[in-house]
Amino acid sequence: MRILMVEDERYMAEAVAQVLKQNHYSVDLEHNGDDGLDSGLSGIYDIIILDIMLPRLDGISVLKALRQNDIETPVILLTARGETEDKIRGLDSGADDYLAKPFHTDELLARLRALGRRKSELINDGILKYGNIELNPLTLLLCCGSKEIKLTLKESQLLELLIKRNSMILSKENIIEKLWGYDTKAEDNHVEIHVSFLRRKLNQLESNVFIRTIRGAGYILNTGNERE
Repeated sequence: MRILMVEDERYMAEAVAQVLKQNHYSVDLEHNGDDGLDSGLSGIYDIIILDIMLPRLDGISVLKALRQNDIETPVILLTARGETEDKIRGLDSGADDYLAKPFHTDELLARLRALGRRKSELINDGILKYGNIELNPLTLLLCCGSKEIKLTLKESQLLELLIKRNSMILSKENIIEKLWGYDTKAEDNHVEIHVSFLRRKLNQLESNVFIRTIRGAGYILNTGNERE
């Protein structure tokens, strides 16, 4: 499960991230509202942990912007202890749960497990559609008509990212940050390899969907007969 944590108290955020990683979660950190919103809009996260008090853009504004852009990722809002008004505003703005600071990491882990179960129950079979393909990120199956093929986890994550941001050019740097995280040793060739594998599988399915290279900029998803 991939978690985005948006928290400006860096020491606390890094300590919590370490605990989450020890419990087999993948964690990306952002430390201000603008960057948190940008990462959240990628739609690649399973759960977002979002502090209310953030520089540049407060957590409630981030939450509202996510929901206005049809990002349904479950959000746990971090509030100051005793701030009932913040909890009400957060829930009314689309938060799925809240946790008062300071909190025990065991309680956070329990809430993550609960939200993870709820997401699995509520997701409308997880299918993402683009052109004539259908991707199920839960089973890693990519279908085109009666044909189907199994993707690797990274291939599925890459295609999911391209589908959800299909109107935007994604740079290699952006893809690395979203798929491997900020502290990764992955390089441009890792992206190129996964793009190549994914193109090959799209061709095997005889799909009308293809990944276009925008030279010097990155990749974008297109449909049609035109290729590079």
